[in-house]
Amino acid sequence: MTSSMVVPVIDVQNDNFKELWPAMVLAIKTASYIALDTELSGLGSRKALLAECIEERYKAICNAARTRSILSLGFACYKKRENKDDDTYLVQVYNLTLLCDEEYVIEPQSVQFLVQHGFDFNKQYAEGVPYLKGNDKGGDAHGMNMRMLFVELLRARKPLVLHNGLIDMVFLYQCFYAHLPDKLATFTADLSQMFPAGIYDTKYATEYELRFAASYLEYAYKKCKLDNSKSLEVGGNGRHLFLEFCKYSGHLSSYVDYRPCLAGSSLEGPLNVCQRFSAYGWCPNGSQCPLSHDTDLIIQHDEKNKVEKKKKRKRKRKNSSQGNVDFEGAPNNKQAHMELNDGEQGPDQVIPATDSKPTPVTEQVDGTPAQGSESAKKEKSMRKKLEGGTHRAGFDAFMTGYIFSYAATLTERVGESPGSESWLPECLNKVYLSGKSVPMHIVKSTFSKSSKAHMHKMDIVWGKSFSSSVASKAEGTG
Repeated sequence: MTSSMVVPVIDVQNDNFKELWPAMVLAIKTASYIALDTELSGLGSRKALLAECIEERYKAICNAARTRSILSLGFACYKKRENKDDDTYLVQVYNLTLLCDEEYVIEPQSVQFLVQHGFDFNKQYAEGVPYLKGNDKGGDAHGMNMRMLFVELLRARKPLVLHNGLIDMVFLYQCFYAHLPDKLATFTADLSQMFPAGIYDTKYATEYELRFAASYLEYAYKKCKLDNSKSLEVGGNGRHLFLEFCKYSGHLSSYVDYRPCLAGSSLEGPLNVCQRFSAYGWCPNGSQCPLSHDTDLIIQHDEKNKVEKKKKRKRKRKNSSQGNVDFEGAPNNKQAHMELNDGEQGPDQVIPATDSKPTPVTEQVDGTPAQGSESAKKEKSMRKKLEGGTHRAGFDAFMTGYIFSYAATLTERVGESPGSESWLPECLNKVYLSGKSVPMHIVKSTFSKSSKAHMHKMDIVWGKSFSSSVASKAEGTG
């Protein structure tokens, strides 16, 4: 049985942005690492975004970033608590509703998807935090605004964690930093200086380190949550993951949306799983699909399928004459993942008991209704109604951070020091590339130069000393 918790997400918009500024900056500065997620107005040609040539793929993403916009930004600050027996993190989650002040393309497909998952366009246009894209304009480099919040993120020098993060990074650069460079090598050189503590992609970690059956965001998060709970139940000697949340009171509590995450469903008998959703976390039929999109049940199904395969191999070794039992709708194997922005379905939510205090991540919830009961039907109906919620970017950032924390905990189990500079050494500066067997490396090669716009921006972040120090290093290696 998986654990239950309630995640507080602070809703940030134009009328409370300045009020919440000190809290956001403090959360960023004191975090051990920061997980980010975005909601976009569109992506353009999907075929171009999956071009075989990575340089061509980068150009297509740049074109999307220059013509589309970020509608919502979520970030989750994970602060590791010291002097704890296990890995305990204090987590603060923010969801920012944004509004680009320039003309931009918004695709009907994106509007439809976002509305289905609870995004409020009326709220965005009425209360979104304004920003301008490209290079700094006017007073952008001063005061309290989105571009300066991004500067605070850079000044904090914290590890950046994303899920399938190439598109997110390109949009973040264009929307809050500077005009994108034309070449991918220049872009990665800039990123390596912008985030010296490293960039981590949890989709890459899920596929190549954790090696889960699927790697879309909700699946990976719930699988990590399930495995952590199982490990805790059996009382293994390894480290376990615990989360703590701030308790918000007074006026601040009016900005908080509590995101319930109940323990996973448990149904017996055959399950008609949508194989496309099971593999990719996305289905063209959406909520009209007659097959199950319940990620908790999909994970259970995969676990049962794994056990059944082990039994089948044993029977074969014993030359047993018994027949094989197959679970209806079970995918024999997951296909290679080609999705652009996976996790494009909000995590299911069910409203818990009236207690709004976040429960510990390890608390177990018993008494899950059996399939066919009236309570099970009500739960299924409520899941369907509330699928996605109103804080996708913020909660997606939280899920991304949870995956990273759990993977780092596993690394410590096999001997990695908790105080290690690199959280996941095998995943440092490796970004997942859809349809490719190797990641994109965030490094500055000896043949690439940083962009002029980036060097100018770094002077704003660190002062004039940055460009001069870079120039002196270049002369020393020349």
